[in-house]
Amino acid sequence: MDILVNVVLPLSLAIIMLSLGIGLTFADFGRVLRTPKAFATGAIAQVILLPGVTYCVVRAFGLPAEIAVGFMLLSFCPGGVTSNMLARLSRGDVALSVSLTAVISLLSILTVPVLAAWSVVHFMGDAAPDVSVTRLAVSVFVIVTLPVLIGVLIRRYATDFAISVEPFLSRLATLLFIIIVVAALAANWDIFVGNLDTLGPALVVLILVLLLVGLALARLAALPWDQSKTIAVETGIQNATLGITLAALISGQADGFSAMALPSGVYGILMYLVAAPFVVWFRSR
Repeated sequence: MDILVNVVLPLSLAIIMLSLGIGLTFADFGRVLRTPKAFATGAIAQVILLPGVTYCVVRAFGLPAEIAVGFMLLSFCPGGVTSNMLARLSRGDVALSVSLTAVISLLSILTVPVLAAWSVVHFMGDAAPDVSVTRLAVSVFVIVTLPVLIGVLIRRYATDFAISVEPFLSRLATLLFIIIVVAALAANWDIFVGNLDTLGPALVVLILVLLLVGLALARLAALPWDQSKTIAVETGIQNATLGITLAALISGQADGFSAMALPSGVYGILMYLVAAPFVVWFRSR
C-alpha cells in the first residue's frame, strides 16, 4: 500500500492528465477567446458555485470532519477526461468541454493548494495536519499541470505519434482510474460502511444539484442548448483521481488512503450512475 500511495497514485494521475493533454491542440485554448461568454459561465460554475454548493451539502448532512474535507477537495478539482466523454455522449459542445477542462486544470496550480489548505483547517481545527501551500502547489504542478502541457506539446510537434498513442492512453487512464477507486474504497472499507447512510445520499444529492445548477446557470446566461448541456456536465463531473491524490498528499498517510479520499472514491462510481439519466435526456434533445 505504501508503494501504491507514494508512487502508483501520483504516477497514475500524471498519466491520466497526459492522456488529456495529448488530445488537446492550441486551437482548443483559442476557443476561450472565441466563446468568452460560454467559457466564463462554465468557469464561474466550476470555480465558484461548485465549492459553494458542496459546502452547503457538507453542512446540511453534518458530515465528519475528514470526510467533509474530502468533499471539499473533490469540489476544488477540475473536470477530467470523463467529463469530456460524457459531454460527447450528451451531444454537447465537446470543444467547450475540452477547453474548460484544459484551462481549469492548468489554473488548478493556483486555486487548489490555497483552497485545500483552508478547508483542512476550517473543518479539522486543531486536528488538522500541517499543509504547506507551496509544497502542495509544486505537487499539483508536477502531476497535473506539467503532464497536460507535455501532452499539448507532443500533440503540436509530434502529431502523428500523438494521434496513434491517444487511444491507448485513454484506455490506460480508464484502467488506472478504476484501480485507484477500488484501492481507496478497500483501504477505508470500515469507514465507508460506517458512514454509508450519510455518505451515499450526500454524494448523490451533490451530483444532482451540481448538474442542475450548471444547467440553470447556462440557461440564465441564454447559452445555446449544446453549450448548456456541456456546462451542466462540466459542473457535475469532477476529476475523482485528483481528489484521491490530494487526500493522500495532505494526510501524509504512507500506509494507505485516509478517510479524506473516501468521498472521491465513492464519487468515482456514483457519478456515472447519477449522470446516466441526464445523458439520456440530453441525447434526446
